[in-house]
Amino acid sequence: MALGALLVLVATASDRAPEPAPATAVEDVATGAPATTAGADGPTPDDADATAATAATSDSDDSGEPRAFPSEGPRPGRSRPRRFTLVATGDVLLHSPLWQQAEADAAAAAQPGRDFRPLIASIRPLVEGADLAVCHLETPVAPPEGPFAGYPSFSVPPEVVPALADTGYDACTTASNHTYDQGAAGIDRTLADLDAAGIAHAGSARTPEEAGRITLADAGPAQVALLSYTFGFNGYTAPNGETWRSNPIDEARILADARRAREAGADVVVVALHWGNEYVHEPTPQQVDLAPRLIGSPDVDLLLGHHAHVVQPLEHVGGEWVAYGMGNLVATHSTPGAANHEGLLVRFTFTQEGGRDGGWRVSAAEYAPLLMVRDRTPTRLVDVARALADPATPPDLRARLELARDRTAGVVTSRGAAEAGLTPIAA
Repeated sequence: MALGALLVLVATASDRAPEPAPATAVEDVATGAPATTAGADGPTPDDADATAATAATSDSDDSGEPRAFPSEGPRPGRSRPRRFTLVATGDVLLHSPLWQQAEADAAAAAQPGRDFRPLIASIRPLVEGADLAVCHLETPVAPPEGPFAGYPSFSVPPEVVPALADTGYDACTTASNHTYDQGAAGIDRTLADLDAAGIAHAGSARTPEEAGRITLADAGPAQVALLSYTFGFNGYTAPNGETWRSNPIDEARILADARRAREAGADVVVVALHWGNEYVHEPTPQQVDLAPRLIGSPDVDLLLGHHAHVVQPLEHVGGEWVAYGMGNLVATHSTPGAANHEGLLVRFTFTQEGGRDGGWRVSAAEYAPLLMVRDRTPTRLVDVARALADPATPPDLRARLELARDRTAGVVTSRGAAEAGLTPIAA
């Protein structure tokens, strides 16, 4: 987990771009039937219908002053190296089988409610060991006792947020096609819960003032700005017409925000994009067209992609890295396909060049294949390399892990990433 404070700095609201038109419907890749929109996440049969979420009290600071997030602080007596590591993972997309598993795990520990920590415990060493760990919380959270709902309008148990914090995540991006699923109350509640857990956030907002701020995270020797945008909102309009509630993908807007982030003191600027086609490994024309223009800006240092629910390639573009899509961290889609059980953890080491006044560049790019094991009890997210290194792993599971390892390696290196230096993280 990152050492030092996480904070958000004020920026002007004049850089806001207008809301784009809602995404258009596309054909479901599994059934051929019309999907709700290009961003519909496959339904789970036992998901309940969503009901209106109750309003939540916002704890946002409207004063326009920087806000400090909880900090562990620097270790006494230790000088900071002029490098840091950043870890990022894919979509946190909770369907009902996952909160049922969390209920079972809590009951097994004689605890009330739901415990999502065992579900993702396998990646804790990698996440906790990073100077800055970033997740993507795709859906709004519900009040503690629900109602909970999956597709098409998600409202998920809030216990997932402290579980992410316990696993070692420092920040989450929140701009997605499901950001508006539960209206303004869902956004307010989600950001309040992230604040309570000490997790910084970018991509959605409770007030216009919050929408204009740049999220800065202390990653040890460097300040990292986190920006988050989405292709659309599944046809939902902005709650109460408040288009500042979340961030659409708009090239001019992203570049302007990145420039403001640099001016606000960011040493490294990370842009998260919710984009691509669901269940498709290959990047879309939009992805391969827009990515080089964004990463080519002197104000953007890394692109992180979400939404496809399968792993997409990494690419080294002009000396910097693009992760087109990291698949899922956790999800249980009913849409058939083994590939949507697989995900990706990426780890980038940034090193300062030319001394303390130099710029920051990625000096090492690494990845770890992940697998959501659903066909045995209990359901668990598995660090593939670590499980393969364990001699106690059963033969049938070992075969599935090898498939995930090999398919992930083939996809992530398909655009020349291995030749550019990408390597798997050793178990």
